[in-house]
Amino acid sequence: MTLVAVAQSMTFEAPLALRSGASIRGYSLAFETYGTLNADKTNAVLICHALNASHHVAGVYADQPGSTGWWDTMIGPGKPVDTNRFFVIGVNNLGSCFGSTGPMHVNPDTGKVYGADFPVVTVEDWVNAQAKLLDQLGIQTLAAVMGGSLGGMQALSWTLQYPQRVKHAVVVASAPNLTAENIAFNEVARRAIVTDPDFHGGHFYEHGAIPKRGLRIARMIGHITYLSDDVMNEKFGRQLRDGLDIRYTTQDVEFQIESYLRYQGDKFSDYFDANTYLLITRALDYFDPALHQGGSLAKAFAQVQAKFLLVSFTTDWRFAPARSREMVKALLDNRRDVSYAEIDAPHGHDAFLLEDERYMAVVRAYFERIALEVAV
Repeated sequence: MTLVAVAQSMTFEAPLALRSGASIRGYSLAFETYGTLNADKTNAVLICHALNASHHVAGVYADQPGSTGWWDTMIGPGKPVDTNRFFVIGVNNLGSCFGSTGPMHVNPDTGKVYGADFPVVTVEDWVNAQAKLLDQLGIQTLAAVMGGSLGGMQALSWTLQYPQRVKHAVVVASAPNLTAENIAFNEVARRAIVTDPDFHGGHFYEHGAIPKRGLRIARMIGHITYLSDDVMNEKFGRQLRDGLDIRYTTQDVEFQIESYLRYQGDKFSDYFDANTYLLITRALDYFDPALHQGGSLAKAFAQVQAKFLLVSFTTDWRFAPARSREMVKALLDNRRDVSYAEIDAPHGHDAFLLEDERYMAVVRAYFERIALEVAV
């Protein structure tokens, strides 16, 4: 059965206070829903997306046969997150470039495109905006909130900001904060963008330009961190692009891995917004729930009421299993209900998007447990 997705949007006129001290009003959030909300509205599952994803989580658009949602392997009729049982909601984050209000939209206070003047947003701001959307949908309590990578940080933040509204949190391939190495990767990617001559201080829209060179490099840097060394060696090794002899050039593509990264960079620069990339990577950098608890994650988790499933992948070096174990320990220190699965998979960070049988089985079993608690 093919799940048909329908894009929706909701506008909020009242100002949303942001963690930076700024606020934004007259903003819209793009979202999609799948399945049916039960009578007592207790079977809702919120899916939080990662850096370059969106609200289009599952299914296809009726008029776009190839438009498969980014987590379609996970969500749908009969899938681990079964839309025959659960009402699933995907929301595009504020500041994104896939439908929700972002830097390419008009600021209602000035009548001009936001550009670089779009306010800095954080994970906590996204969660607050999502909560306002759920309020309008009449959903007070979530059966579960789920996300991978940056989406996992949002799921975690939900349990901290709205502990009484979340029954379960499913946090996949994520971390309680970024390491210095991860922040460093983000900074190099940002510098590639802001030093592109076509960036124009973030107001490139006014110049009819797109900083594609910077976006290409940013994506290439990011993509390297999403894959494992094993996967790159297996797929590309040291194969030359033309499969023939070395040409002894310093500027042209020689190796297959170079060709692949350039392809990924070119594709990314055609659809992603440069200011959005800066905003989202900075939100990643800022997230740190233990910051105001003396660095103690256990103290930060003291208010958590949700039950947790955490999943990590052995070859994910960007969000290594050790980071998930930190969260497991902090939750156990607070005597919270925690399930943890560490999947031996070769795919690196991208494993959370792939259809590994063991991974799918773990998530399926956990959601079957949740289904027993709600009238589905």
